[in-house]
Amino acid sequence: MESNPNSQRRLYNHFYGYGMNVALRYTKTKSEAEEILNDAFLKIFKNIDQYDASFPFKSWFRKVVVNTAVDNFRKHKKYHQLFSSIEPNVDSLSENEFEIEISAAEDMLPIVQALPPTYRMVFNLHVMEGYKHHEIAKLLNISVGTSKSNLSRAKEKLKASWLQKKANNKKTKGHG
Repeated sequence: MESNPNSQRRLYNHFYGYGMNVALRYTKTKSEAEEILNDAFLKIFKNIDQYDASFPFKSWFRKVVVNTAVDNFRKHKKYHQLFSSIEPNVDSLSENEFEIEISAAEDMLPIVQALPPTYRMVFNLHVMEGYKHHEIAKLLNISVGTSKSNLSRAKEKLKASWLQKKANNKKTKGHG
């Protein structure tokens, strides 16, 4: 299929914001997200003939961005440090209440980005993308148990950070 620079530019401009939002969840910095998103667009432009028009393009696009983030993670895996220190278990919110609050929070991105890379990857794939632990294990070349453990630790760290942020906000408002 012959490439059309004008169509590519329009597609890039149309989906850039959406793709950036997806990529940012998988990275610590905006520049990392931009790298992933640009790699994803290159894959899309090179493989546009593989797109099945009977499915929404946005879904295919999202899958390419997520897969590119996974590829990037695997490529840099040897540089990722897995942190074993777990925040103390925080009980002021039930697991379900916490997940509802997290999924509704617009300001969660910095807290998710602060997670260690492996925790962030497993959390996003499981919670945000709906992957099962056996699928995550296969994608990241880890065991199912490691996937479950990383998700649990990610949730504990997120919960502790989220509750700390809420407490800080209350203190700030109380003195304002």
